[in-house]
Amino acid sequence: MTSTPVSRPDEVRRYNRSSLLRLLHVGGPVTRATLATELGLNRSTIKTLVDGLAESGVVEERVPRPGRGAGRPSLLVLPQPQAAVVLAVDVQVEHVAIALVGLGGLILGRNSWNLHGRTGEPAEVITHVLESTAWLAADLGLKPVACGISVPGVVRRSDGLVHEAPNLRWSEVALGTRMSAGLGVPVVVGNDAELGALAEHLRGAARGASDAVFVSADIGVGGGVIAQGSSLRGSGGYVGEIGHMVVNPHGRSCYCGNVGCWETEVGEAALRRALSLPQDSPRGTIVVELRELGRDPAASLARLGEFAEWLTLGLVNVVNLLGPELVVLGDLFTALPPAVLDRVGEEVRTRSMVSRAVGGVRIEKSSLGADVKLLGAAEAAFEGVLDSV
Repeated sequence: MTSTPVSRPDEVRRYNRSSLLRLLHVGGPVTRATLATELGLNRSTIKTLVDGLAESGVVEERVPRPGRGAGRPSLLVLPQPQAAVVLAVDVQVEHVAIALVGLGGLILGRNSWNLHGRTGEPAEVITHVLESTAWLAADLGLKPVACGISVPGVVRRSDGLVHEAPNLRWSEVALGTRMSAGLGVPVVVGNDAELGALAEHLRGAARGASDAVFVSADIGVGGGVIAQGSSLRGSGGYVGEIGHMVVNPHGRSCYCGNVGCWETEVGEAALRRALSLPQDSPRGTIVVELRELGRDPAASLARLGEFAEWLTLGLVNVVNLLGPELVVLGDLFTALPPAVLDRVGEEVRTRSMVSRAVGGVRIEKSSLGADVKLLGAAEAAFEGVLDSV
């Protein structure tokens, strides 16, 4: 007869402490009573945990704003943002953004710059990120304890190797190793769409959804998957290249070597073609044109009908394959006219066998805007921090 090993008291305390911190980090201020209910712990255990964290300066308790209810209000437990700060980096094709993000998800400071010419080469980007981080940290009097980086490419999550980021012209870049050496802290590197999905799941439109897909359109098209409440990462961390799902065998050549990839039909270049814009038009021009078009539903559907059909076709495939309850559209897709998004949603719900089976998959726009991948990078960094705060 074998006995089940019993966790040591100190292990239980660490587990309860990190669970409480995660709840506060993602959910925000709550009362001790709510913490006890959410974590399934008794009030004396919650008191011990909160008192210990307050002594360490990780949380504080505060009287909530006056309300209409009678009686003495319960104190709220709040995370202290500066108790644990991470660096978030969002590397995109045309610009880089960095931010120092505190416990609770608050952006404490940020900086960004455009990429052009040599400034987009890996060594230049790494150097600029390190220099900008040093300046920002000194200005705010903060020191990050970890770093998360979002990159539009195929990333090996174990060590942050960027195997391929074609739109950046990067190949076999040891980004995680080089950034960790420069910063002196742990670094997590992830695909931009994967981290976008993480941000939407924890703080955005997919909050509360167990199964969701984040689909974003930039120069390329990427996807991040939340399955049963966790990020789907695939073998070696390589997953989410839904933009290279072939949808048109007689279509355009793609840089990946295939013909008719989905991103050749719904990416940035495809939007320019649909709007009859010059192929060198900046992204801002595309967004302005889409917003203007959104004022006229009939014109929106007429001009973007073929584009909407390709978007629908890809989303039907994604929904049939992954079976999410929610699809969140990000980046350029958020600027599509409401009439087009409504049409696409209706078509996906009608044409997807899985959607019909579950009573209709929801399709929504990202609620986090341009910060979605920056926030996702921060959350990736916090995954390893909350256990040690």
